[in-house]
Amino acid sequence: MKKLLVLFALIALVLGSLTGCASEPEVTGPETVKVGIAIYKFDDTFMTNYRNEMEAYLTGMNNDTVKYEVSITDGKNDQATQTEQIDSFIAQGFNVLIVNLVDLTAASTIIDKVKAAGIPTVFINRQPSTADMGMWDKITYVGAKAEDSGTYQGEIAVDLWKANPALDKNGDGIMQYVMLMGQEIHQDAALRTEYSIKKVEAEGIKVEKLFEERGNWDRVLGQEKTAAAIAQFGDKIEVVFGNNDDMALGAIEALKAANMVVPVIGVDATAPALDALESGDLAGTVLNDHVGQARTSVDKALVLLAGEAVEKEYWVPYVKVTPENYKDFK
Repeated sequence: MKKLLVLFALIALVLGSLTGCASEPEVTGPETVKVGIAIYKFDDTFMTNYRNEMEAYLTGMNNDTVKYEVSITDGKNDQATQTEQIDSFIAQGFNVLIVNLVDLTAASTIIDKVKAAGIPTVFINRQPSTADMGMWDKITYVGAKAEDSGTYQGEIAVDLWKANPALDKNGDGIMQYVMLMGQEIHQDAALRTEYSIKKVEAEGIKVEKLFEERGNWDRVLGQEKTAAAIAQFGDKIEVVFGNNDDMALGAIEALKAANMVVPVIGVDATAPALDALESGDLAGTVLNDHVGQARTSVDKALVLLAGEAVEKEYWVPYVKVTPENYKDFK
């Protein structure tokens, strides 16, 4: 009997030790956090800089306790393609998303999807409507106030006009201009167009719109549209506004081909634009701070992931860039 009791005690001791070992957490290394980033299209200089900065910022946060697995998709400027990519992120169990929508009208559909999946999401660069943003408390928007960038463009044009009377080629006191607009579905295109001219008029300068067409943020289209404006108006053109630098740089190519020198003003302060400022080809631009926006987007995504409350929108300021200060941004 004593032998049986000893045997049972030994068995219980062994089983207890095994149970204790099984309850100890297995060492698996750093926690993996899957971050999905959906960009409207890769063939966009500003958004390329933006996505590269987000990836670098997240990678730089990797440490012994957490590793950020970043996946970035190219929406190819097609909402159906981007929606499939977001569906794939959801199916793969990504922890948080950062979305640069192709089409703002798809915002409610995307929000329904991420809400159903419980995946916090940061929208960037293209702002969903107030109604859409009110659909869930685990979404936010990071961007820059487009009206400010337009105002700065207007300020650059006013300063040039006042400092160089020869810009008024026909001496009528009216600024004859060409406007190259971004995509119709993007709020920044309308706001930059409106506020650039508002600022010029607010300074007491009369304006005349000679030509206004959409270059859809594209350098080649910017060149083509400017060439069309030159064919129609020639030396009547006194200033060219581009809603972004890519279109502005395209305009410069068209003007050079026509042997014309006209002030061209863009937005974004991309590296090629800063080079054009240095060479004297570009009259001015406005810094659309991709570094500040990228890092704010990532920071807010991680705040959402931690279950903390966020505001509905976060703004990163624009900065006016001219030949006098462009070196500060190179």
